[in-house]
Amino acid sequence: MLDEKSLNEKQGEYVRRVFEHKVRPKLMPIIISKRRPLPDLKDDAIYLGVILRKNDTFKSIYALLELPVDALGRFFIVPSSEKATCMLLLDDVIRYELKDIFYMFEFDEIGAYTFKLTRDAELDIDDDISASYVSVIAQSLEKRKDAPPVRFVYDKEMPDDLLEILLRKLHFSKDDAIIQGGRYHNFKDFMDFPKIGGTDMVYEPLPPIRHEHYPNGQSVFPVLQQRDILLHFPYHSFLHFIDFLREASIDPLVREIKITIYRVAKHSNVMDALINAAHNGKKVTVVMELQARFDEAHNIKWANKLTDAGVKVIYGVKGLKVHSKLCYVVRKEGNKLKHYGCVGTGNFNEDSARVFSDHLLMTAHDGIAREVGAVFDFFDKNYRISRYNHLWVSPFYLRKKINESINREIRIAKNGGEARLWIKVNNLADYKMIKKLYEAQRAGVDVRLNVRGMFSLIPDFDNNGKGIPSIGLIDRLLEHSRFYVIGTGDRMKILIASADLMSRNMDRRVEVACPIYDVNLQEQLLKMFQFQWKDTSAARVLDNDLNNHLKKPAPGSKPFRSQIEFYKYLDQINHEMEEEVKLTEKSSET
Repeated sequence: MLDEKSLNEKQGEYVRRVFEHKVRPKLMPIIISKRRPLPDLKDDAIYLGVILRKNDTFKSIYALLELPVDALGRFFIVPSSEKATCMLLLDDVIRYELKDIFYMFEFDEIGAYTFKLTRDAELDIDDDISASYVSVIAQSLEKRKDAPPVRFVYDKEMPDDLLEILLRKLHFSKDDAIIQGGRYHNFKDFMDFPKIGGTDMVYEPLPPIRHEHYPNGQSVFPVLQQRDILLHFPYHSFLHFIDFLREASIDPLVREIKITIYRVAKHSNVMDALINAAHNGKKVTVVMELQARFDEAHNIKWANKLTDAGVKVIYGVKGLKVHSKLCYVVRKEGNKLKHYGCVGTGNFNEDSARVFSDHLLMTAHDGIAREVGAVFDFFDKNYRISRYNHLWVSPFYLRKKINESINREIRIAKNGGEARLWIKVNNLADYKMIKKLYEAQRAGVDVRLNVRGMFSLIPDFDNNGKGIPSIGLIDRLLEHSRFYVIGTGDRMKILIASADLMSRNMDRRVEVACPIYDVNLQEQLLKMFQFQWKDTSAARVLDNDLNNHLKKPAPGSKPFRSQIEFYKYLDQINHEMEEEVKLTEKSSET
């Protein structure tokens, strides 16, 4: 990794050419004037504050440059020897040719220093019943552009006079979050770091596995009548769900398709399939959550496209955020209408499904499928609350059902029975739920927590008691799925869920937890939990002191990497099914 001061002659000449042909046309400097206000700076973009000094006059000129990362990327590979790959950040490409941008000014010194700001992202939504929900959100998005900055991070080497004028122009005070930082910011850009070096520098690819029961070139509906399908993304291909929607969109027997949308891909095959279904005469309903943070404008665009195609779009629920991941299909089979449901832990987004670890249940179980339909009735029919025998739906029943389950395990443990609560979520921050987990642990319930993100529980809560074993896992895939394992033996329940254990999820959002009834599918989720509990490659032990140290393998043993082992486990299931099919075909031929 080079900077503008470490380039040799050949590299410098290359950077000059790159700058002239690619970078300079994208740069539009803004001169900072005492009289003129600054234009609205983008939230979370990277800026260079530039200072030009003339030594004999002691006067300085100040300017701004926005880094055109979206157009050019952040990284440039420059010529180097065969033994190394040399790289330069866009920031330093600009610094190298900084004089070329401001050639019209007289100066003796010039410097550029990174800063970024974060604006208040909360939407100010008025309860104006005369205005449409879409208009209110759109107007609020416009206001967000002018929202006050709440955080300013800057290069600690920035000269005081440049810092002072920036803070004054941006209306920051000493009481605001003004944070010294390093020379570079927005490390999220490293997600697009160039692929360099040999194979030992790159993860071994994990090509998506074809689900052993998802048919190839045949209808999936007869399969679902025989068995549930549980997809594990990205281990399984998200194309299975795209195929399901595509088939539903053209199947002459399908009457109706309903789906909840929170975040979708930039070029979404899911949305294209829904539009195609409407073109083919299906009754299509999309519950579009316009308040998916930072995706609001994107969702409004898709909502307009869907409406133009004849899709019925329902814009969420007043006072609640729709975070559940549901799809519902009604199909005419014989003289009856057959119901199919999909319940997931992650968004219907083929982009994030390549990196986010999630689950999606596809089922023709009449009770589950009809209750998925009942959730859509809540959206569509004056917020009618149904009774649910299978699904746990927030904000009505989810907290109550979890509490009842924990109380049952506590009673069993106190009576000397084997009781279990294994929980995998992204975030655990609800005070009442944390108190309940402490109570369960004291009663002797086997409580185990796998929490990737926010974790507000103190594992060793009682000096006289046993702590709550807790881990978090961050590896090459983003752990995003949520599921609960409750009880043991014949009374074991496993539910996948869209909800974390946070107050907002249980009290202020429409979330759905769905039971997994098939024992083979239960076994797959148990395996995932057990593999991650054994992980000694990326699992952190969550403790009171926030040390969160990595679990270490036993002396002499290799690190156990749960994500790779789970991939191998699913691949083996697929391989065994292929062999079984071959044997069946051979037997039938004989």
